Parts: sequence; C-alpha cells; structure tokens
Amino acid sequence: MIGTARGEWFPGAWAVQKIFKSIYWHPILAKAALAMVCLAGAIWLVFEYLTPAPPSTITIATGFRGGAYEYFGQQYRERLARAGITLVVRPTDGTGENLKLLSDPKSGVDIALVQSGVSNSRQSPGLLSLGRVSYQALWLFYRGTEALDNPRLLKGKRIAIGPVGSGTRVIALQVLGASGVNEKTATLLPIAGAAAVEALNTGKLDAIFVANPPESPTVQALLRHSEVRLMNITRAEALTRIYPHLVRLVLPQGVVDLENDNPPNDVNVIAATNSLLTRADMHPEMIQLLARTLQEVHSQADIFQRGGEFPTQIDQEYVMSDVARDFYRNGPTYLNRYLPFWLVDFIKKIVAVLVTFTVIFVPLMRMLPRVITWLVRDRIFHLYRLLRTIETQFKAGLAASEIAGLQADLEKIDRAADALGVPLRYSDLLFSLKSHINLVRERLALLRGSLA
Repeated sequence: MIGTARGEWFPGAWAVQKIFKSIYWHPILAKAALAMVCLAGAIWLVFEYLTPAPPSTITIATGFRGGAYEYFGQQYRERLARAGITLVVRPTDGTGENLKLLSDPKSGVDIALVQSGVSNSRQSPGLLSLGRVSYQALWLFYRGTEALDNPRLLKGKRIAIGPVGSGTRVIALQVLGASGVNEKTATLLPIAGAAAVEALNTGKLDAIFVANPPESPTVQALLRHSEVRLMNITRAEALTRIYPHLVRLVLPQGVVDLENDNPPNDVNVIAATNSLLTRADMHPEMIQLLARTLQEVHSQADIFQRGGEFPTQIDQEYVMSDVARDFYRNGPTYLNRYLPFWLVDFIKKIVAVLVTFTVIFVPLMRMLPRVITWLVRDRIFHLYRLLRTIETQFKAGLAASEIAGLQADLEKIDRAADALGVPLRYSDLLFSLKSHINLVRERLALLRGSLA
C-alpha cells in the first residue's frame, strides 16, 4: 500500500498541497509577492555590496602639532564638514609614521599627507595618490646678524631637524649632510613645531628647519623677527640635482614687507612636495570629494606657486588615482556640481537598483510562467506515477481486502488532484488525469464485482 501517516499519499504532501493551493488560487498575489521578494533582494544586494555607501567619518594622519600638515588638515576638515563628512585629524611624527599607519588597514587612518623623497609605490604598495598638493618649503632659520648662504656654516651649532620619522628630518639631513654637517660636526636635535620656534627665540637653538607654508603665522612671525634670519642657500640648484625629489624655490626680494624691503634680496629656499595618499579600497565618491577639497585648498596662487599649479594630475612616486585624475581633468559631474554629496550618492544607488531590476527582475518574470507550467506538470505527472502503481497491482486472485486498499489509494489520488487547484490554462491536464482515475476506478469496480 502506498498510503502514509495522516492520510497523506506521500511524505509532506499536506504542507505542499496547502502551498500549491494558495499559489494556484491566488496567482496575482503570488506573482506580486515574488516580485517584492526579488526587488527587496536586489535592493539589498545593490546597497550592501554593489554600491556601498561612502563613509561618513574618515581620519587623516597629519604631522606634529603646529606643522604644515596639521594646518592643511584643519582646512580639509572645515570644507568636508560642509558636505556632511567628519574628518578626524590625527597628529603624528610626520611622513614616516603616516605611511605606516596608512599601510595598516587596522590603524583607523584613511588618508595621509606625505612628503616626497621618503617612499614610493614599490616600498609602500596598495596606496593611491590624489596628486601633489603643495610645495613643502624647508625654511632654514638661524639666529644672528651675519648673512649665511651655506649650511656648512652651521657646523658646531645646535640645530632642530624634526622628530625621527618625519619628512622634515629626512630633507634636513640631506641638505646638511651634503654640506658636511652631521651628528659629528653639529648638535642635531629632534625638535619641531612650536617647541623649536620657542627654543630659537630664547637662544637655546642656533638654527631650525621649519616645514610650514609661507602664509602660516609661524613662518610670517619668523620672517619678521629682528634677531632671526632666513638662510639663502645659494647652492640650492646643486642640491636638486643630487636629490631629484627636491626643488629650488625663490623668495623674491621685498615680498614679505615691500615697504621695509624684507627680505633685502632674493632668497633661495629648498623644498620638497607634498602628496595626499589613500588606500586603494577608498570609496570612489569619497576620493572625488577629497579631490574637490584639495582643489579648493591648494589651487590658489601664493608666493611660490602659480594659480592652478596644485593639485597635480601626476605623482612621480605613487600610483595616481584614476578618479582623482579624471576630476582634475574634467571637473565635477553634473550632479556633483549642483547637488549635495549625500544626495548624489543616493541618486546613484537608485539608478543602480533600477538597472539591477531591469537586468534581473524582468527576465525572471518572463520565466515565471514556464516555472509554473513545470510545477503543475510535475505534480500531475507525480499523480500519474501513483496511478500507474495501482494499475500494476491488478492481477487475478486479488482478495477483497486488497481491492479495498487499492480503492482507498485511488480515492486519495483523486482528492489530491482536486486539491491541486490547477489554473484554468492547465485544465486539459487535470481533466485527462481525472478521466484516467475514473477508468481505473471502473476496473477496480469490475474486479470487486467479480468476487461477489
């Protein structure tokens, strides 16, 4: 016998029958439910994996307090806040530490300012440059009234060259070392920022390297200090040939105070260049927003650079971000030009959802009728297989109890056929099955009559 527990003709038939009956009697509702499930899944997939939202908070590694990098970081923070992005400014010891933090995904640092001549893409893989953003002038200030034009004249002096790991220290050691000034011939101290300036003003230091932009209050105060002078490095061009990552800048005569002719002559200043780096997995929308911020902060002209000279579209040391390069070449997209950052991201997500809907959902709905046809035919054919099982048991000499059992199984098949709730378009399959059930029923009736 083929019966099962709870009067079912196959295991789990009761639950399946309910599901099929619900589907077949409510085809529109079923399609709508399937459409909503598919659409919800597509939206979740697009939002979570295909177009993840850009971060609302990022962290920048800058440098020691009072330095150029901290100065830039504060300007970035103000402009990003207008777009609803929180920028956390993290002070560090400079370029060396910045590179270590940025190369470590667990450090919490997302972007960092670095100085040229310290590393490159081979030594720090996985980092992208958003372009060179400024010159990093290395101002060499010293106490005294005598005009000095060569770092070698600082032998025997106390010189602040910046903390270990800072870009300032790297360049200072190169400039001094080329002129024979080193730890054996001078006292080189790891001091920078406000502490170095105070030590110079109080006579505790004889010279300091300052890596601040020309408009910073620190540089402006030192340029106007009566007891402090800026060294004119007359052999600056030679240094740029020895160290190609360095450039020679000229502070024009009188540019600080034209009325009082400060400085009294052109001054050669050694400089590096600064880049803003990020990891390769940074969200493209965030890169575009950062590129826009860099353009706002660094594109203006000053005493060393021409308007629009920075940020650059190339970086000789690091791989350039394609997103940033495209922004510098073509400017912001139409949406970014007129809409807030968060709204542009939302619109792009909606477009992505619509594209996903078109690509996945529409073909799926076209396949749905075929799937339903297959399901209906499969259930009807399953009942046919059960019906054939009953027919194969027909033989002479069947006892009355065996015939009664076959009739009971046949009635279960008949009830299962009625419970399918087959849609009208498949009525021919159902009627054919019912006809064959009736034929088997008649044969069973004849067998039972033969025993009477």
